[in-house]
This record gives sequence, C-alpha cells and structure tokens, in this order.
Amino acid sequence: MGLWEAFLNWLRSLFFKQEMELSLIGLQNAGKTSLVNVIATGGYSEDMIPTVGFNMKKVTKGNVTIKLWDLGGQPRFRSMWERYCRAVSAIVYVVDAADYENLSVSRSELHDLLSKPSLNGIPLLVLGNKIDKQGALSKSDLTERMGLKSITDREVCCYMISCKNSTNIDTVIDWLVKHSKSKN
Repeated sequence: MGLWEAFLNWLRSLFFKQEMELSLIGLQNAGKTSLVNVIATGGYSEDMIPTVGFNMKKVTKGNVTIKLWDLGGQPRFRSMWERYCRAVSAIVYVVDAADYENLSVSRSELHDLLSKPSLNGIPLLVLGNKIDKQGALSKSDLTERMGLKSITDREVCCYMISCKNSTNIDTVIDWLVKHSKSKN
C-alpha cells in the first residue's frame, strides 16, 4: 500500500465509521462462542457453555464495529440460521476440523442454508477450527469434504484456525474488516 493510499485510509477513518453484522453458525461444539470470546477479549476458556438459541456481542476493532450473532448449533436451532443470516456482511461457518464424524452433517447443513434465496450473494467465510488437535484436517481436505469449490454464487474463503492458541485469528479479523460497510 502506497503512502498516499495509507494517508487516505487514515483520513477516511477519522470521518467514517465502518460497521458489519455477522452470523456465526456451525454445528454444536465447533467453537463459535470461543471464537467470539477470542475476537472480543483475546482470551480463551476451556469451560465454554453451549449457546442455547443465540447470543449477540458487539466488538470494535479499529474503526470497525462488528456485531456478532453467535447462533446455537444444536439441531433444534438450525432452522433459525437463515433468519439471522439475511442481510449480514458475511456468514461465518465454523467447523470442528478434528470431528470427522460430523463433517457430512456439517456439509449438508451448510449447503442447505446456502440454497436459501434470501442469502444469495452473501460472502461466506469457513473456519476450520481446532487445528491444534491431533488429526485435524488440512485446509485442502476441509475444502474438499465441505464441498466449498462447488459454491460459485458468492465469495468463499476458508481459513484454518485454533481459538485455543489464537492461530490465524488476526487473519480472520483482517478478512472481516475488509468486508465491512462504511457508514457516516
């Protein structure tokens, strides 16, 4: 980035706030609430309580305010996902990269959600979490098993993360900030 562009970005940041609204979805125990806590506080806790229904948290990173909807991943809450994904800046789908048993269910739920007309074109960020665990999938394996290359009606990005070790969390935040919308 050139000096002039950096100066213009700084000048814009003085006058323009950026906002974004995200829905964090995925099966239960994928690490959605842990991700929210790591983004918000930088801290990780082993003693997470499963989200029942949803939680909302606002986090400010620089001049960007991120409204995070953390949606429960249990089967009884999955029908609500579409409602909370409409008109968001991006859908963040969290997958436990070490949970082979639930990958096909996770793939099916993701593709079913993305087939909803109300969600057309909304960018998708897939996060393979728990890469700190033995046997966790690689990015290419996760991309293949989740059928991400077949999703062609929107921008799709995939990162491998560890909430526990804060691996790639900064990269995720950078991606999210780039997808925020300016508000003055």
